[in-house]
Amino acid sequence: VQLQASGGGSVQAGGSLTLSCKASRRTSSNNGMGWFRQAPGKEREIVATISWSGGNTYHTDSVKGRFTISRDNAANMVYLQMNSLRPEDTAVYYCAQGIYAGASISPQMYKYWGQGTQVTVSS
Repeated sequence: VQLQASGGGSVQAGGSLTLSCKASRRTSSNNGMGWFRQAPGKEREIVATISWSGGNTYHTDSVKGRFTISRDNAANMVYLQMNSLRPEDTAVYYCAQGIYAGASISPQMYKYWGQGTQVTVSS
């Protein structure tokens, strides 16, 4: 499975972006999906995850109320709507496909990773 992330860019603080991630194909099992990010000099961190059904989601505390993860299984797509962006949101954002159907929060539970898309927020 190949994951293609897109939608990154440069915005001013307070702006919005929507990241998209398309899977090249649907796997034989139902998979949760996640968005992670890595800022320069920092470790990769979880941003948001969503179960196969979309019924369960997780958003890390720093993005709660500002970011929303969603998915369209018919289109093999997962999205991350990002509002009220802050300079500290600047990072490369990666989408990943989970091993299981749940909204796993551990990176070890994700098997396939996209190439990343850069998000830069200026103050």
